[in-house]
Amino acid sequence: MLRQLIPQRLLTSPMHLPKNSVSRFFLMLAVALLAGAGPSLGAATAAHRTPVILDTDIGTDIDDSWALAQLLKSPELDLKLVVTDTGDTHYRAKIVAKLLMAAGRTDVPVGVGRDFSPTDPKDMNLLPWVADFRLADYPGKVHEDGVAALIDMVMKSSETVTIIAVGAVPNLAIALEREPRIASRCRFVGMHGSVDVGYGGKAPPSAEANVKDNPAALRAVLAAPWQDILLTPLDTCGSVNLEGNRYRAILEATRTDPLMRAVIESYRVFAPRVRWMKCDFAETKSTTLFDCVAVYLSYSESLVEIEKVRLRVTDDGFTVRDPAGAAVRVALRWKSLDGFEDHLVGRLTGQPAK
Repeated sequence: MLRQLIPQRLLTSPMHLPKNSVSRFFLMLAVALLAGAGPSLGAATAAHRTPVILDTDIGTDIDDSWALAQLLKSPELDLKLVVTDTGDTHYRAKIVAKLLMAAGRTDVPVGVGRDFSPTDPKDMNLLPWVADFRLADYPGKVHEDGVAALIDMVMKSSETVTIIAVGAVPNLAIALEREPRIASRCRFVGMHGSVDVGYGGKAPPSAEANVKDNPAALRAVLAAPWQDILLTPLDTCGSVNLEGNRYRAILEATRTDPLMRAVIESYRVFAPRVRWMKCDFAETKSTTLFDCVAVYLSYSESLVEIEKVRLRVTDDGFTVRDPAGAAVRVALRWKSLDGFEDHLVGRLTGQPAK
């Protein structure tokens, strides 16, 4: 825009500058600003990217892998750390590391979360995909104590960190026990719960998996004094599926994009192994991409309707309205689900869906 306001002759020959001292000063100032506009504006944009930590139980459902790819392709976000959560966190860390390598993002550290109950090999749906991959071969930093790495990164950050959680949250509950001050330095965005709508897009609400896996941990996290709490429950995230032209655009992207190629390769490994559904459609559509909505909410809320709701987490994994519950912001309805799915395809492929 600045270049368009300055005649070309003034950019190429200072002899054309007006003799009036005031006009001459401002035109010289404009030319000087233009000379430095490219690098300085680029640096300013980079400086205002939102620092993000992803906490994920990647490797059971496939949507975590899609969400990680979306996060890496979102210019608003600056991924500082990925921490694996729940069960065999070393297995999950291998998946993260392999995807980061495919993306050329080995600058991103991987934090191994605390190991809890062993993950049933039958639920390690990407195990064959990382069978020959060693975490020690990841060129980037691997933190064996992912919780400590999370705390350290938050406490050293000079700006608010957004924590995106797309699984059960025992790591975060432990982190809050170790260092309660992290909450006041962070936003929390989570894929959790079911308020009015359950699985399948219908009432009644369901005991959503990320809650049911560890209700006590989520209860502790929602009670912490975060700067903001924003959730996508099944009410919104449970209806995201890519098919038709949208999914064909994803498959087309795998020809040239190593990250999307890795996501689809891993999806093809996942499909025949998953036990909670018959996934015989990997060549024609995605599974439900719950976690991608949480990533989206970390940088935009324009396509959803958000309400402040008080929620109580029950021991059997429900998130129920309760005046005495934690006050959280919740994306309860879509303004445009089609708009979001087109946006997601555009992010993942670099091209809008046709």
